[in-house]
Amino acid sequence: MTQIALPAQTEDESAPNLLERLVDRAVASGEERSRRQVERLTRRHPRASAADVVAILEHRYRRRVKTLSAAVGLTAAVPGVGTGIAAVLTAANVGTFLRMSTTFVGSVARVHGVPLEDADRRRTLVLGALLGEDGARAVTGDLGVSSLYWGRGVLGRLPLGTVRAVNKGLSRRLVRSATERTGALLLGRLAPFGVGAVVGWMLGRGLSNQVVTGVRAALGPVPAGQSMT
Repeated sequence: MTQIALPAQTEDESAPNLLERLVDRAVASGEERSRRQVERLTRRHPRASAADVVAILEHRYRRRVKTLSAAVGLTAAVPGVGTGIAAVLTAANVGTFLRMSTTFVGSVARVHGVPLEDADRRRTLVLGALLGEDGARAVTGDLGVSSLYWGRGVLGRLPLGTVRAVNKGLSRRLVRSATERTGALLLGRLAPFGVGAVVGWMLGRGLSNQVVTGVRAALGPVPAGQSMT
């Protein structure tokens, strides 16, 4: 599974707590961003089916994450900039990636007709998507269910207490995956002479594919006959 590089921590703030706060911040504002994104797409593509809109969302999300990740590596190769500024950009990159991912996940859920006004349930879907296939296995394992597309059916019926317990487990998994091999990923993206840009692009591709896979595992294909109107 592709790892998420954690931003640098301060003296009074541990990296795991910072990552969880960044996720919470992205989730808190994600519903409105998702709504606006879907509305814009349906206006621009009035003849598009719900499945078409999801395909557009996936393509745009992948492209944006790859471009964002590559830009950080490219910065390190610019004369006079160096790896110090690039490292700062890498830290900021995590928050931007989480906002992009939360918006994408919420947009796909909206197209599926899955209500995610509740922040706790939205957080479950986002955390599960960030973990990709591992997220789907973790959710179904914690709940003791073997249902396909847990985000479309099971999630909406769970008591909030259960949802919050699942979120705690998913948060621990995300922090663990984010801290593994972080140093190697950062060094790769900050390599000079344009090598970092290539590594960043590849990392972005892996991360975006992981999230797309996680969303598909949670929500499945768009139901037949689903309309955008």
